[in-house]
Order: sequence, then structure tokens, then C-alpha cells
Amino acid sequence: MRASIPASAFVAAIVGFGGTLAIIIAASDAVSATQSQTASAVTALCLAMAVESLWLSWRTKMPVISAWSTPGAALVAASSGYNVNEAVGAFIIAAVLLVATGLLGPLTRLIAKIPASVASGMLAGIVVTFAINAVKAVPGDPWFILPLIAAFFVFRLVNPALSVLAVLVGGGAAAALTGRVGALPTPELSTLTLITPEFSLAAAISLALPLYLVTMASQNLSGLAVLRAAGYHPEPGPLITVTGLVSLITAPFGALSSNLAAISAAICTGPDAHPDPAERWKTGPFYALFYLIFAIFGASLVAIFAVLPQSLIVLVAGLGLLAPLANALAIALKDDHQRIAATVTFAVTASGVALLGIGSAFWGLLAGLAVLGLESLKKR
Repeated sequence: MRASIPASAFVAAIVGFGGTLAIIIAASDAVSATQSQTASAVTALCLAMAVESLWLSWRTKMPVISAWSTPGAALVAASSGYNVNEAVGAFIIAAVLLVATGLLGPLTRLIAKIPASVASGMLAGIVVTFAINAVKAVPGDPWFILPLIAAFFVFRLVNPALSVLAVLVGGGAAAALTGRVGALPTPELSTLTLITPEFSLAAAISLALPLYLVTMASQNLSGLAVLRAAGYHPEPGPLITVTGLVSLITAPFGALSSNLAAISAAICTGPDAHPDPAERWKTGPFYALFYLIFAIFGASLVAIFAVLPQSLIVLVAGLGLLAPLANALAIALKDDHQRIAATVTFAVTASGVALLGIGSAFWGLLAGLAVLGLESLKKR
């Protein structure tokens, strides 16, 4: 077996975990989760990655790589007024919807019919707040933040995939050397904490439905596209069903949706992983192994994040979502005929406005579809 297989799996796992862990922690903070509940969520998510990637890759003999829903985490992190119990209830509803989508082909096709411009406008509206907050972190500690931003863009010239991780590691080291880090925690093994779900209509509409939509439109459909671009022909239903079932099992432990990966999968599906496409599925078990290791030490990793400067966490989250933001904006504004609808979706979602207790992501999607409907009448 070529060394490139475990190497590709390792890079994919590091990129997926280190580059977006800050967003998962921000999501937990937004719903007032305790540190132990946050550690439980991270542990459960890592176990989900391990189980899904191992099973699906072995079963299909394709490099099927899973990830947590980064746009979904950004959605939760941008929300307000919900506690961790309501969030868990929303995660369960979203997981049920994912399972139903995998089992019922028409649902997959229905989600695929949501215009990419509107779906991308909603995603851009969710993540733009993080990019703005990263900029707002500069005045509070410019001598610490500005060099890290410069390092990020310089490192992108060499290796874009690892640039966020480089900022996290470099920023953590700089913070420690300059006395910005509190006492380091004692290493500890992870545990899972069961969280009682609470179900409410507001959380179902504001959290569960948008979480389901961004997971499907921005993650699962993109993940399938990556596999197809690499020459594979997966059956969507079984893959989405498995990730939905695992999400349903892990949700009571604080974990949001898991799904097919796109960026991480691209690392494992190309010729750099192995020249023979039939051999690339072996990246899946190695990827699963690395996430199992992350799961074991998830509590310690969350504890380390807790003592890092808040400005560093905000910066890493913002930089980590910069590429998804750019991609979402490019797709949202690509079609001249749908540009206004996409812009309305973006503006309403980014506004953070809540009506009737329902968050802005839902209203942004609804507004964009309404404008698109009116635009279609003009064409007739």
C-alpha cells in the first residue's frame, strides 16, 4: 500500500478538524453549552466521522469521507435565544429530515431544485458575520491579530488547505509566549454527556430546517459532486441515510449534523491519494482512525481552546469561513437572472432579524424564493 493513502487521510482529517473546530465551539457557546457538553459534542462528532467514513468507504469501495456541517455550525453560532436543550431538539429534527431524504428519492430531488443562487445567498448571509467579526477583532489587539492575518494570506500561497490550521497553531504559540494564555488544562480522556432535548416550533423553523437545508445544499450535494468529479458514481440515498442515522444517534450528545465532506473529500479522491481510483477507498479507514484519535482526546482539545484568547478563536473562525463565503458569493451572483433574489436572501439572512421568534436564515430563504417567483412572472 502506498504511503500516500494514510498521508492524504491525515491531511484531510487535520484540515477538517483543526480548521473548523473553532466554529463548533462558537456554536456551543451560542446555545450556552457547558465545557463538558461542548467536549461531548466534539467527541460525538468525531465518532460520527469515524463510523461513517469507515463503513461507507468499505461498503462502497469508494473514498466516501464525512465531515461535520460547518455551515450548520455557523448557523447555530449566529443564532440567539436558544439553549442547548432546544439546540439538541433541533439537531434531532434535522437528522430525521436527513434520514427521510435518503430514504425518499423525491426529497433529494426537491432539495436539489432549490436554486443554487438562493441557497448560496443564505449560506453567505450566515457565514459573513464571522468574517466581519474577525475584522472587528483587530482594534482590540492589533499587534497580535494583524500579523496572524498576514501570515494566513502568505501561507495560502504555499498551502491553502492548511493555512487556517497554521494560524491556529502559530497564534496559540504566540499567545502562550506573550502571556495571553491561561493555565493549560490537565490532559483528560473524553466522555459523552447525554443532553435532554427540548422541542419547540421556533427552534424547529429557525434551527432545524435551515440546518437541514444548508447541510443538504452546501454539504451533501457538494460531497456527491466531488465524488462524481473524481469518476465515482455513488448512489445518493444510502450515503445520506447513513449520515442521517448516525446524526440521529449522536444528536443527544450535543452533536449537530454530520454529512458528506467536500473539501476533505477532495484531498482523498484525487490522484495524489493513489493513481488507481479503485484503491483510493482505503483513505476512508485511515481517516476514520485519525478521527477516532481526535474523539479520544476531544475533551482536552476543547479545554485548550477555552484558555486561548477569544480574539484568536474569533479570528480562526472568520478565516476558516472565508473560502466558503467567497465560493457562496460567487455562486449566488453568477446567474444574472437570479442575482437580485440571491442578494435579497443574503441581506435578510445577514441582518440577523428574527420575526415571530424565527431566525433570519429561514426568512432569507423565504424572501429569496418569493423574489425569484416574482421574477419568473415577469419573464412570462
